[in-house]
Amino acid sequence: MKGPVFRGLPSYLLNVCGGGGGAPPPPLKGRRIAFTAPPVHGARLAELLQVRGAEPLPIPTVFVEPLPPQSPHSAATSPAEAAAPPKPWTPLADSGESFTVGALGKDAELLHHDGFLSKLCRNPHRIRVLVPEIASPDGLVAALGEGSGKKILCPVPAVVGLAEPPVVPEFLQALAAMGWAPARVPAYETRWAGAACAASLLAAPPVDAVVFTSTAEVEGLLKALAAAGWRWRAVAERRPQMLVAAHVDVVGSKFSTFDGVLEALAARWGSPSDPLR
Repeated sequence: MKGPVFRGLPSYLLNVCGGGGGAPPPPLKGRRIAFTAPPVHGARLAELLQVRGAEPLPIPTVFVEPLPPQSPHSAATSPAEAAAPPKPWTPLADSGESFTVGALGKDAELLHHDGFLSKLCRNPHRIRVLVPEIASPDGLVAALGEGSGKKILCPVPAVVGLAEPPVVPEFLQALAAMGWAPARVPAYETRWAGAACAASLLAAPPVDAVVFTSTAEVEGLLKALAAAGWRWRAVAERRPQMLVAAHVDVVGSKFSTFDGVLEALAARWGSPSDPLR
């Protein structure tokens, strides 16, 4: 499975693979950097930009939201049952073969938040947490290994208002190719932010860079630009010095922290050969 492709964007897009070694990159002081991440992720990126002296400009093109509530099923209960305290319930029994829970990057830290794993099974020794060294869908598939026909639950987003990016279907296909039987389950919504989300990018003063963190964000921006009568080529011509950076399916320990993309931008602007300096 290949990483996501950002169709329709200029050739100077930076596909960030984490920061390199050596001396720290120059600061981003004074740079105005837009980013299209949803607020739930963008807050951390904005904080990192401010620490490095940049001016963050959030222009979320998608929102990550819970699934709409569904109508609860009614059930007849006796007064005694209604008054009784709820019994603790977990989907996994206390005994049985090892159960693997896989996660990427920062998501792995959330597995230990608010007792999530204990809500799956009361026996912590039955749960095996798998965090691949390469924080990517391909890395997770490789870390899981051969499935031998076993079922694997895949909580994925339900994409609303946009075409689904290829990363999820390709992930499921890669699992199937490794012998797993993937069961796709919508866990949350990725929703287009609407036609107005591109307004800040077109307004003055111009931005020095725009950072994408998913292919859905790219499509969301292109769709908003089209609704406003713009094509990306025209935006690039209007902002010839604007860099485009992609924090995507990459190799490196800094994938989940945004450090890689910020170091790449700082290194680009700090290079003596950079024509945009």
